[in-house]
Amino acid sequence: MAEAVVSFVVERLGDLIIQEAKLLHGVSDQVEAARRELQVVRGFLKDADVRQRDDETVHILVAEIRNAAYDLEDVIEIFVLQVASKREGGIMKVLKRFGCVLKERGDLHKIGSAIKKITTQLSNCRSSLRNHHIMEVATSLYERRQKLRRSYSHIIDRDVVGLEADVRELVMQLVKKEPRHQVVSIWGMGGLGKTTLAKQIYHHDEVRRHFGSFVWVCISQQCQVRDVWEQLLIKLLSATTVQREEIAKMKDDEIAKRIYLLQQESRCLVVIDDIWSMETWESLKAAFPLNQRTESRILLTTRVKEVALHAADRNGILHEPRPLNEDESWELLEKIAIFGREEITPEVFGKMKEIGKKMLQHCAGLPLAVIVLAGLLATKDTIEEWDTVLNNVYAYIRRGKGHEQECMGTLWVLSLSYDNLPYHLKSCFLYLGIFPEDFEIPVKRLTQLWMAEGFISMPLQQTQGLVETMEEIAYNYLNELVDRCVVQIGERGSVRKIKSCRLHDLMRDLCLIKSEEEGFLQNVKSLHRSETMYSPPSLMIAKAIPTGKVRRLAICLDEYVDKLVPSSYERDVRLRSLLYFCPSDWYPRNKRPVSSLFEDFKLLRVLKVEGMAALVDLPNEIGNMVHLRFLSLRNSRIKQLPSCLGNLILLQTLDLRIHYDSDMLPNVFWKMVQLRHLYLPLNYTAHGNRLHLSTLHNLQTLNYVSSDCCELNDLAGLTGLRKLAIELASPLKNLEETLKGISSTLNGIRSLFVHNLLGTGTEVTQIVLSCRHVYKLQLIGRTVELPGDLQHFPNLTKLSLCRCDLNHNQMAVLAKLPNLKILCLMEETFESSISDTLVFSNEGFRHLECLSLVSMYELKDLKVERGAMPSLRRFFIQACYRLTEIPNGLRYLTTLRELSFARMSTTFRNRLQVGGEDFDKVQHVPSVVFANMLDSPEVMRRQSRQRM
Repeated sequence: MAEAVVSFVVERLGDLIIQEAKLLHGVSDQVEAARRELQVVRGFLKDADVRQRDDETVHILVAEIRNAAYDLEDVIEIFVLQVASKREGGIMKVLKRFGCVLKERGDLHKIGSAIKKITTQLSNCRSSLRNHHIMEVATSLYERRQKLRRSYSHIIDRDVVGLEADVRELVMQLVKKEPRHQVVSIWGMGGLGKTTLAKQIYHHDEVRRHFGSFVWVCISQQCQVRDVWEQLLIKLLSATTVQREEIAKMKDDEIAKRIYLLQQESRCLVVIDDIWSMETWESLKAAFPLNQRTESRILLTTRVKEVALHAADRNGILHEPRPLNEDESWELLEKIAIFGREEITPEVFGKMKEIGKKMLQHCAGLPLAVIVLAGLLATKDTIEEWDTVLNNVYAYIRRGKGHEQECMGTLWVLSLSYDNLPYHLKSCFLYLGIFPEDFEIPVKRLTQLWMAEGFISMPLQQTQGLVETMEEIAYNYLNELVDRCVVQIGERGSVRKIKSCRLHDLMRDLCLIKSEEEGFLQNVKSLHRSETMYSPPSLMIAKAIPTGKVRRLAICLDEYVDKLVPSSYERDVRLRSLLYFCPSDWYPRNKRPVSSLFEDFKLLRVLKVEGMAALVDLPNEIGNMVHLRFLSLRNSRIKQLPSCLGNLILLQTLDLRIHYDSDMLPNVFWKMVQLRHLYLPLNYTAHGNRLHLSTLHNLQTLNYVSSDCCELNDLAGLTGLRKLAIELASPLKNLEETLKGISSTLNGIRSLFVHNLLGTGTEVTQIVLSCRHVYKLQLIGRTVELPGDLQHFPNLTKLSLCRCDLNHNQMAVLAKLPNLKILCLMEETFESSISDTLVFSNEGFRHLECLSLVSMYELKDLKVERGAMPSLRRFFIQACYRLTEIPNGLRYLTTLRELSFARMSTTFRNRLQVGGEDFDKVQHVPSVVFANMLDSPEVMRRQSRQRM
């Protein structure tokens, strides 16, 4: 990870030298010298990162290099901002108050000396690393670990659970009489059982009868193509000593050709286990008759989806084994730990099973983790011993057992995936550790944080015709982490983009351990009575990080907190990120910590203070935090926003979706020209009556702009805008002319939200018609009629309607939308004369996958005709109090996989359960879920009346 930090700073310095040459005048030579030294140091760090796990001295040197790189970044960034502020005359007064590296403004000598001192420190560390013969020792350590990980085809796993269906499916694919050469790619995260599955197939009776030759080769992360080819040829020929000598003398192309011909001449099964990169596959594939008429096959395993896809190509098979379910996990543990132990009585067995299932929750379905745990329990005979393991289950699963602990535990296997990440992805992966356990991580928020931290950099030259935004690059990084099986997909959006992601429990532990070892971030669980740092038991030799060296803090709060930052980090000038996670409407007993938070940290890039219900004045000191790139106060209660917010000119994301006690917003956002995502409060007016936004040319998200307080003409220059939420609070004059003037902006809108407070729906229709490329459309307020050619909007996939008062023929308009996948209908969507009946007609909503009916208090009758919604997978009904039964036509929805109900009556639920009157309508649906059901019909009627 030190390599990642240094590479990151090298890149940052390179950008500064190119883009900010004038600002570096006077210290540019020192900056260039520091950059060159970092580039040289970087060459040692990859090997040093491996070595530091076993050598305390190397660990200290690596930590010094990492901290020196961070310090260098701090010095230069503060200097550049100071020079820029002097030239622009903007925030010099703020910078003068900084108690950080720069004590005196304009003192180039001190700046140059500070940079030179850090450069000398880096040089000394590099010399010390060279004296430790880093490269030679690291190579031997790497080779030893590779031998420990090597798989052998003759060693067969005896205890296999949950793979029967996978084996049947893939065996069938391999023995099919297809003339082309098929590749079967098995991919997934480390420990998922890819190699075990491959062995089950390799030794399967039907496979053994079908193929004439069998070869198994295990690929290391540093693949030597020649060595692999020699192994293949020797095994295909069952080579004698003489033939081996001949093979050793052959040229590379001769070996590849011979392997190629042997596979064409006979049926061969070649297993390539644990292949890590596209480059490796591209180097190896010359020896295989791909897409040729042959009955030979290749079976490969990999942790990288891109490799699996590329190898399988058009004629191959892609397969990802699934995690074990609860019963399969127990079956596997029982086979290894208990089976055949006659001394265990039924009573003891029952207690062991109870304890075992608690322990298995920590394995999260990962076969390797279950096997590691079961191997340990196999030596434990009593309930007391099993209880001891339960109390220390985290450490046992991750560490394993025996003298060779590093190759026995799950974390060592998973860490290979981390080690193989390129440096820019290592930082992105470790940053996921800031989120709490089992947290569904919103992708949009994650990418905003990555950008604010500086992990995402734009290429200096874009490919001709291809211009990627920072957001798109960040999303590609996430996709790569998913493809490398270190991050899991949570929810996908209407156009199949990843909407949320998460970490497997064991991968999260690896993330936290690596973060703590590298001083990357620190998790704090509580800040009352005694401060608690989250310190997961490390598999490697984790060294303590010196106090104050951690650059990022993630803090979980509860109502008992008496301060917001651990004592050891108070007024720490090195802290760059501070993120809080707390329950909704969090309210501390002591309000002082909230108001004092903004006074203590001046170098923060990221500040996330969300969900704080304590009503506070945002202090003027927030204007001193001029390095902020990300500031979120979402769902917090704020009395007033100070005008000094305008000092935060580097902000990229500003989230002010707050409970705002004052209606007046300061008109300062126009100064924040780097803003990419701006979220404003729901209710506000502006000082001077209007907010000026025309300067925000980088803006992509503008959430909740009011026609009362903003000029729509300001949108003309915001051609990068992709998400727009607008409130129509007052009549708009010359709207048609205005929309023409901002047409270039509106053509780029992908997500549109219109809240109409006016008496007519004409304005809504005009605005929607101007945004013809929207994917997501949400309308609240009187609309009456949707645009007549809405069905010709090519991208519209998600639609949400509330209080629109649509007339009687609008359901037919909705039914014809050709690409609509997600539809949410809420209260008063339709005019009162037709609102009590909702009909989904035959052939309507052809591509709808998800339907939600929420708070439609007037709805009494719901009908689904045969042939309607043939693609529906999810159906959700909430608080439709007058709806007493589901439609008979639900039985026709054969694609339906999930049916959910919330805040409906218990009588409604009873009709749908086994033996109920309507059970036959839903018995084909795999998942039927009820939540927050209401017992009293009178309560339901009262709630319905209150809302109607």
